[in-house]
Amino acid sequence: MAGIFELFLDAESHFRFRIKAPDGTVMAVSKAFADKTSVVAGIAAVREYAGMGLVADLTPSASRTPPAIHSSSAPAHEVRSISAAEIHAHSRPARGAPNGSRWADTA
Repeated sequence: MAGIFELFLDAESHFRFRIKAPDGTVMAVSKAFADKTSVVAGIAAVREYAGMGLVADLTPSASRTPPAIHSSSAPAHEVRSISAAEIHAHSRPARGAPNGSRWADTA
């Protein structure tokens, strides 16, 4: 089952959307948009970019300890791109995954 995009008005009467997982968990909330046309265009952009988007890991490296005081000349984290294949390789399998091919009986 796929997630859902919900359009809503925030406290300042700006249009926003949120992405909810099938279990109702809010996964992301958008920036504020001026009108409904703009928020719909934002949803279209997320759908287009997110499918094959790269992941930039901005977390500190596990092999080093973060310094107590960050110097303004030294970066606080490393930036590296992670391919979709690498993410899939490290992710755990979905619960209730079907056995066999889902197109086995079609011809």
